[in-house]
Amino acid sequence: MRTLVDIGEAELAALDRLAKEDKVSRASLIRVAIGDYLARNVKDRQSAAFGLWKRDPVDGLKFQDEIRSEW
Repeated sequence: MRTLVDIGEAELAALDRLAKEDKVSRASLIRVAIGDYLARNVKDRQSAAFGLWKRDPVDGLKFQDEIRSEW
């Protein structure tokens, strides 16, 4: 998928230098950077939620009944 992104001149020049050094395209560098960013941030959010209730064990059915009683 193509997308339009505004990138500053300094960042663009740095990307071009890196792309030339690594003999890859600028687009390839940007894809790698986005992939790295997502890998770091998605894992952090998943691990923060995984096992969230482990510290405070709750009977699921009892919790459900309590919450629904508010309706």
